[in-house]
Amino acid sequence: MKSINRRDFIRLTGTTAATGIAMGFPHIALGATRKVVVVGGGVGGCTAAKYLRKMDPNVDVTLITAEPSYISCFMSNEVLSGDRGLDSITFKYDGLKKYGINVLIDRVIDIDPISKVTTTAGGHTFRFDACIVSPGVDFKWETIDGYDAKTANKIPHAWHAGEQTTLLRKQLEAMPDGGKVVIVAPPNPFKCPPGPYERASQIAMYFKQHKPKSKIVIVDPKFKFSKRNLFFQGWTQLYGYDTPKSMIEWRPEEVVEAVDVKSNTLHLAGKKIKGDVVNIIPAQKAGKIAFVADLVDGDWCPVDKKTFESTKHKGIYVLGDASNASKMPKSAYAANSQAKVAVAAIVSRFNGLETPETTYVNTCYSIVGKEFGISVAAVYELDAEKNMIKSIKGSGGVSPIDASADTRKREVGYAHSWFRNVIGDMLG
Repeated sequence: MKSINRRDFIRLTGTTAATGIAMGFPHIALGATRKVVVVGGGVGGCTAAKYLRKMDPNVDVTLITAEPSYISCFMSNEVLSGDRGLDSITFKYDGLKKYGINVLIDRVIDIDPISKVTTTAGGHTFRFDACIVSPGVDFKWETIDGYDAKTANKIPHAWHAGEQTTLLRKQLEAMPDGGKVVIVAPPNPFKCPPGPYERASQIAMYFKQHKPKSKIVIVDPKFKFSKRNLFFQGWTQLYGYDTPKSMIEWRPEEVVEAVDVKSNTLHLAGKKIKGDVVNIIPAQKAGKIAFVADLVDGDWCPVDKKTFESTKHKGIYVLGDASNASKMPKSAYAANSQAKVAVAAIVSRFNGLETPETTYVNTCYSIVGKEFGISVAAVYELDAEKNMIKSIKGSGGVSPIDASADTRKREVGYAHSWFRNVIGDMLG
């Protein structure tokens, strides 16, 4: 048995999310080629597929994803402000093919943990020695009366980037100056904890320049959210927050019970609120295939947090938003980190090695204004006895509340560089 040290991992990966593990594995002659099927073409799935091939070229990797292109949810809020087009966050999977990955555009409809076979809607079947499932999130439509997948074509969620993002942008453009946008934030846990608040900021950026009489109302079931004080600071400096002329109003601890789609009216307990544009971000759960494959307990997938192997079915690993990886947030960078942890575990298993000790990382940027960026970062470790991922005391943190204007401006540049690095690490 051979352990892998941290220095080797950093040397071998040279990437954005050093997970504190190593993947410099000797190549061991096997009786047959090991096969891994990766379900899901987001950050977790693509990163895992790429690093499987990088760390052990003897592994046969098939990545199955339902869409021909990856459209990034992170940075999609900039489409709403007009600072970027949808094409700038849309990427083909061609970069993965140079690593010898078989990329299939299809939808997985079944994963059999006993026979170790995946089946697709197109009639393809793939045997696997390990299966990585990174399906992202689905929505709990039943939580708001009158809101479902069909009505989302009129009142968008825009929480899956693409057509929904374009729809919301067009509605903002068509709205008259002096109109009102209502954003309904979801309850915890959900994908991208600072996302709804960055969205309000990006829409305010657009309004400040083009529709200065307009207003954004955030209806939120929570009282706290990620980077709250930093958002408040940015909103105060840029959008007059907490003044009679504030462009952004945050209404905490208010729960939307129903929506009248025809009139764009939200029903709360004893209250109503109407918007010219309404953006409902529903409560969330693991992606559909996780339920089909019996990988969930409640809304999310329980995993061994040292390996991200499902605690319900051996040989299946669940990454990213769908996994129950608390205290890690449901973010793109967390999925990137988790993918490398899972790859280390799988390749160790295939090559008869001990599973390396692991650490995990997350970084998340939010752009509040043209020159006002903020961030949060953390390094995590495993409490093996409790199967709990917890932040390492003194690691990471949030942007200083007293940061200079130059620092805030630099963080915007860092955010864009971080975006390019994550995309390059998963697809390049």
